Formats: sequence, C-alpha cells, structure tokens
Amino acid sequence: MGGKLSDIVDAAKPAIVMVIVNLVFGGVNIFYRLALNDGINPRILVAYRFIFATAFMFPLAFILERKRSPRLTWMIALQGFLCGLFGGSLAQNLNLKSLALTSATFSAAMANLIPAVTFIFAVSLGLEKVAIGTWAGRAKAGGTILSIGGAMVLTFYKGPNINIWSASMHLLKHQDQDQGHPTSHDVLLGSLLALAGCFSFVIWLMIQAKMGEKYPLPYTSTALMCATATVQAIVYAMCSERSLSAWKLGWNVRLLTVAYTGFLASGFMMTLVTWCLRKRGPLYVSVFNPLMLVFVAIFASFSLDEKLHLGSIIGGLLIATGLYFMLWAKGVEMKNMAMVSRSKTSEETETITVSTGLG
Repeated sequence: MGGKLSDIVDAAKPAIVMVIVNLVFGGVNIFYRLALNDGINPRILVAYRFIFATAFMFPLAFILERKRSPRLTWMIALQGFLCGLFGGSLAQNLNLKSLALTSATFSAAMANLIPAVTFIFAVSLGLEKVAIGTWAGRAKAGGTILSIGGAMVLTFYKGPNINIWSASMHLLKHQDQDQGHPTSHDVLLGSLLALAGCFSFVIWLMIQAKMGEKYPLPYTSTALMCATATVQAIVYAMCSERSLSAWKLGWNVRLLTVAYTGFLASGFMMTLVTWCLRKRGPLYVSVFNPLMLVFVAIFASFSLDEKLHLGSIIGGLLIATGLYFMLWAKGVEMKNMAMVSRSKTSEETETITVSTGLG
C-alpha cells in the first residue's frame, strides 16, 4: 500500500510542479502591469529581473551541485547563451512590450499558442511522437486543441459579468483612462509581439531539452541561462536608456516586481521547469500554460479591475478538460514505455542465462 501511494505521489509531482509554476507566472503578469503603470522602462525591468535571478541562482547552484558538476564544454556554453536569449531576454522583452500595449489577460491568452507551436516543433524534431491510431495519440492531439480552444473562448467570448468578489483592490485606479482601452493598432502590434514571444519560448524549450540530456543539472543550467540573459538584457536596455535615474528602483512596486520576477519566477520556477522538462519533455511542460490564463484572469479581475465574464468560466473548464486528456495520454505513454523497457530487460536476462547455460 505504501509503495503504491509513493508511486502515485511520484507520478503526480511533475503535474503539481507545473501548476505551481503557472500560478507564479500568472503573478508575473500582474506585477509587470503594476510596474509599467508606475513608469518603469520595460527593458530596464527585464534587465533587473535577470540580475536578481542570477544573484539568486549562482549561490544556489554552487551549494547544491558543485560536487557533481560535469565539465562545461563550448557546446553547453553556446546552448546556455541561446537559452538566455530565447527563454530569457528576447522572450521577456517581447512579452512585456505586448503586455504594455494590451492587458495582462490578453497577454496571458496569447501565450496559449505555446502548446500548439511546441507540438509542431517537438514532432518535427522527433522529441515527441504522436500515434493518431491510438487512444493516447488522439487524446494528446485533442487535448492540446481543446486547451487552446478554451483559452480562445476565454479571450474572445465575454458574456455577462461574473462578480465573484464582494470587495476588490483596483491597484490601477489612478491610471489614464486611455491606457486601459488599447486601440486596434495596439492590439494588432501586441498580438504580433506576443506571437513572436511564443516562438521564442518554444525554441527555448527545445534547446533546454537538448541541453538537459548532456548537462542534467537544473540549478546550474538555470544559473547559466540567467547570467547570459542578464548580459543581453543590460546591453539592450543601455542602448535605449542610459540615464542612471531611470535605473533607480526605490522601496516601491518596482523593487517588489523585480524581486518577485527575478528570485521566484526566473530563479526558482525556471529551475522547476528545467527539472520537469527532463522528466516529461517539452510538450508536457507547455500544455500547462493555459492554466496561467485562468490564474491571470482571476488575479486581474481582483487587483487590476479587469472584468471576469462567463466566457472566462467556460474557457477555464475547457482548459481543465484539455489538460486532463493530455495528462492521461502522457501517463499511458509513460506506462507503455516502462512496460517495453521491462520486456527488453527480461529478454536480455533470458539471453544471458541461455548463453551461460550453453557455455
């Protein structure tokens, strides 16, 4: 009984981790909006995020992985640089600019293109196999489509307002009225930037999955990624803003934002994502992304005065159903792989035994 319970807990760990990760990432969108409303330069915000993340991750990596760190080759260093670019500085600058042009909920909704893009990339590169003729393959494809469809329903179908809070904090109540209503040009540009951010993030997933095969140290690889992203983000920010006064944080929402996004999101959460990538693969990680939209919709309705509608509830249910299909399919595949592995081991043992007997 104890063994079965332990197996269930171990099997559930990646799912629990990814739910927590997307909960924290949902908070990133809220803090981003608050910091932008306070007037911080988006490029400086990204630079500070990775400065804080690097300061957090390097000591942690040294303490936990210094005794088992493999040799850092030029290929690993290059992969770390690319991870810092596509999963760090480039992706965050694109997403932050998109959020500035639209809203926290819209930005999170566009991020739900990540599972579809990841699915295509993973299948094309041979990192993920889809057997449409099996129930697991159909569930995987259908679950991905259902999750994305739920996210689109949440975004484009509003319906009547749902008042779930008896009280709320409107932290952006002093913002200009025009800022809360993006123009069609802003929405179009924000959509394109968000789409580019999705592609950037998916490329990072692919590179990180390959890097993890030969460098299976989540803390050290995350530290390397954050360090390279820091250099890239600082150079990019300095090109647009060289005034030292613009880099001042103070004891305000700006400092809270870079601490939250740096220490917690880019530091600890990215380490968990790297661990989950090694355990389950890029598609498994990306399919949880729609959960972030649900969290952002709830947080934004409470703190940013973004209205929660019936479409949000329906979309959330569709997302949850799609996630269930994907997890079930992945579970079936993992079980089949384990059975095949045990079968091969048994055959090899029998062969050795027969050879020994003949000898």
